[in-house]
Amino acid sequence: MSHGFSSYLDHFGFHQRPFSLTPDPEFLYWSDAARGAYTMLQYGLATRAPITLLTGEIGAGKTILLQHFIAEIEEDDTLSIALVTNTRPQAREILQWLLPELTKDDIDDESKFQRVQEFLVQEYNEGRRVLLVIDEAQNLSHEALEELRMLTNINLGKEEVLQLYLIGQPELRDNVRRPALVQFAQRVAANYHLPYMEADTVMKYIAHRLRVAGGRPGVFSKQAAMRVHDLTGGVPRLINQLCDMSLSYAYAQEHEMVRAATVQAVADDGIFFAPTPPTTKG
Repeated sequence: MSHGFSSYLDHFGFHQRPFSLTPDPEFLYWSDAARGAYTMLQYGLATRAPITLLTGEIGAGKTILLQHFIAEIEEDDTLSIALVTNTRPQAREILQWLLPELTKDDIDDESKFQRVQEFLVQEYNEGRRVLLVIDEAQNLSHEALEELRMLTNINLGKEEVLQLYLIGQPELRDNVRRPALVQFAQRVAANYHLPYMEADTVMKYIAHRLRVAGGRPGVFSKQAAMRVHDLTGGVPRLINQLCDMSLSYAYAQEHEMVRAATVQAVADDGIFFAPTPPTTKG
């Protein structure tokens, strides 16, 4: 089957795989939900929101949006961006994200907090805001979230010197809503939940990726795209997996397009593994 994965490119006229599993901003599809999420990220930055929250189910497309956002703002010399991914940190480690050299110092947490405060004020005095972005933030403990809230309280007059972006799975929303974190929730000035795709969006998403890869948007029939939606529940990561396999099947059978029967054959053969598609979205 690996032979099919590499060979279907010429067969369908692609210059690259349209459904690679690696997040690639070049393939970003601006659905209404993606635009809403991105607008919220921009709003949080423009309004200097203390805490901005972006949540979504596994595979819903949070990472690719975040990558695009970071790429857009990283040339801004008025921002200092610290990006933390795939972590399960304790509260005492949070300060080290902003000042890695603190790991070398044998000092207590109170002194570390003072050093970070001095760093934030220095950045502000030099004309820069500090943006701390944490991906997979659902892994943060309540203690860690509370320490982050304390960091966002550091300000000079009315100007806050640190903005916090938390990106994570729906549990992050649930965590923030707990009574023990009411003060944290009050500082969340911008938030958005990225839902799974509806059937019509899946069809447009598939056509978009086919075009970006250099192929015809009609390589997948409408019925095939609908079957993809039914089998994946509208999860972009699963859509990519199933479409990639379906293209390989169609190539092996020397078909010029992917039909619903092709997609179903992939599912019937058991090589596409996915959880039961969700019955509700949002």
